[in-house]
Parts: sequence; structure tokens; C-alpha cells
Amino acid sequence: MARVFISPSKYVQGSGELKNLGSYVETYGTTPLVIISKGGVKRFADILKASFDEAQIKPVVDQFGGECSQDEIDRLSGLAYTSNCDVIVGIGGGKICDSAKAVAAAQDIPVVVVPTIAATDAPCSVLSVIYTPEGQFKEYQYFKQNPNLVLMDTEVIAKSPLRLTVSGMGDALATYFEARACKRSDAITCNGGHTTTAALGLAKLCFDNLMQYGLKAKTALEAGARSEAVETIIETNTLLSGLGFESAGLAGAHAIHNGMTALPETHGMYHGEKVAFGTISQLVLEDAPELDQVLSFDVAVGLPVTFKQLGVTDASYDRILEVARLACTDNDTLHNMPFEVTPDSVANAMLAADALGHKALNNAQ
Repeated sequence: MARVFISPSKYVQGSGELKNLGSYVETYGTTPLVIISKGGVKRFADILKASFDEAQIKPVVDQFGGECSQDEIDRLSGLAYTSNCDVIVGIGGGKICDSAKAVAAAQDIPVVVVPTIAATDAPCSVLSVIYTPEGQFKEYQYFKQNPNLVLMDTEVIAKSPLRLTVSGMGDALATYFEARACKRSDAITCNGGHTTTAALGLAKLCFDNLMQYGLKAKTALEAGARSEAVETIIETNTLLSGLGFESAGLAGAHAIHNGMTALPETHGMYHGEKVAFGTISQLVLEDAPELDQVLSFDVAVGLPVTFKQLGVTDASYDRILEVARLACTDNDTLHNMPFEVTPDSVANAMLAADALGHKALNNAQ
């Protein structure tokens, strides 16, 4: 099978770029369906109106229902159809971005993704993560092409809650280790081909940037500053992680994240926070040499390294085995690891990761 590399048609990152949204959207259509949260309307309504007015575009604006479920996708797709929309614009977090991509695919029209946070690598990808209306992982949906445009306004993102950007670091942290596992196992990646050296190189750059700039970016954001480290981490969380995971592959970390949706108490945690713990668990499975470095990084930037930090007070073997069984289902990516995995081995790796996390926290005090 061939090696395959895919990416968005265009990626734009810079301060104040949201003001230019209308001029970007008019390249793709004149009647956009804008999917945005209630909070996003309050924050950006004036900017969006001015931008669309300048481009002489009349958008159809609808508030996101809160979950990237098939019901919500069908509802928005019906609205796009009845309103004769010719482009979809998703403005917000990862679930809005994923919903926008799914709606655009259903209507076979272009999509512009405008993340207001740097919390996941979802914006650049050709897939959407679909959940049940109750928030449990259901499936991945794959589309025929990546977003036409990903627009990152770093002024907006720098003002978002710091925890979200740190969560994005947790999501990005998995990229290289999952890519490396897929390369070693010669797995089929999310795009239906084998890992390219370009994708593996971007995944390694993703990891290197996190180690060099992650703590610096967090420190700058805590001070309300938008430094070069912040710009680098926004690109790392979004573009490098997005290209790396999609064309190099997913393995243990994201499957373990998906398994943790079986624990209702983790539903309040962000995607990247759970993926970060999944990464530690994958590194335990591999007995990887980077384990101590990753634990130290997680503690330094404030990513969860224990079940307690994830809100799980009952981490008995039987409960964690339930998580591991869900993570090991045939349609998930744990089987891209370059060795056999079983629910028992995954559960034990997660319990060991928790113990090592407690030790790392104690050492940091």
C-alpha cells in the first residue's frame, strides 16, 4: 500500500486574522452557515458582522448544540440545505470544528474552520470524532478532503483560558509517540495509507517544540503576553500535531482516551488532558526511554498524571479493565502498536502510569 500525506488546503495564523474572515470565506461561497456557540456570539458578533459586511456576505448563524453527535450534525446539515448555504464556517472549539467538517461533507460544500482555542489537533484533520448525545465516544467519521481553510487568530487564542492551551499540548504530546508506533508496526494511518517520512518528521518536530517552548509559552500566557513561544505552541498544537497524527497515525494514547469515556467522572476533563494520561500509559506499555521526560513535562505544565487528577477516585482494577476493553475494541487504534495488546496489559499499564504519576508529583514538591 502507498504512503499517503494529506493536509488542509490553506493554514493561516496571526494576530487579528478573525477580522479578515469575510475576505477568506468569499473565496468559497456567498451564503455561509456559521456554527458558533452562544459565548462565541457574545465575544465575536461585532467583529464577524463587520467582516462579513465588508465582504458583502450574508451569513446564516446558528448556535451549536454542545455535542458533536450525529443528531446535531443532521440538524445542522438540514439547516444548511434549507438555507441554500454554499460554505460551512465553524468558529469555536474542537467539537464545533468537527461538526462543521461533518456538515460540510454531508452537503458536499467547502468548510472554513476557525478555532478560538488551541486545545486539540482537530481543526486540520479530514476526520471528525463523533460522540453520543451523552458524551461517550461513538466513532470516527472520515471525509474525502481536509478543510479548505484553517484560520487561527492568535490574539483570540491567547485570551482563551490557559488550561485549554495546556490541554492542546497534551493532545500534541501524543503525536510523535503514536506516529513512531505506527511506523514500527507499518500500520495503516487515518488517511488510509502508510506513514510518510514527512509526517514522521513533523511529528518529531511537534515533540521537540513542546519540550523547548511548552513551559515558556505557558509562563508567557500566565503573564498575559503573546510571545514567539506562544505562537510556536499554537502552531504545534494545531498544525504540526494535526498533520502528524493524520498522516503518521494514531496508536495507544488516543485509544486509551476513548476508553476513558466509559468513566463518567472524566467527561468534565478536556480531550488533551485525557490523551496526556493515555500517552503516559502508552509509554509504560512500550517501556519507552522518554517516559521520565514526559512525566516531568506534564507535571511542569500542569497536565494530569494520575487518575485522581482526572477526577477518578475509584480506580479499581475492574473499573480500569472496563476502560481497557473499550480501548482495545477492533475499530480503535491500540492495535497499531508494534506488539500484541490485551485489555489486561492495557489496564496494568494505566495503573502503573497512575503510580508513576504520583511519584512524579511527589518528586516535584
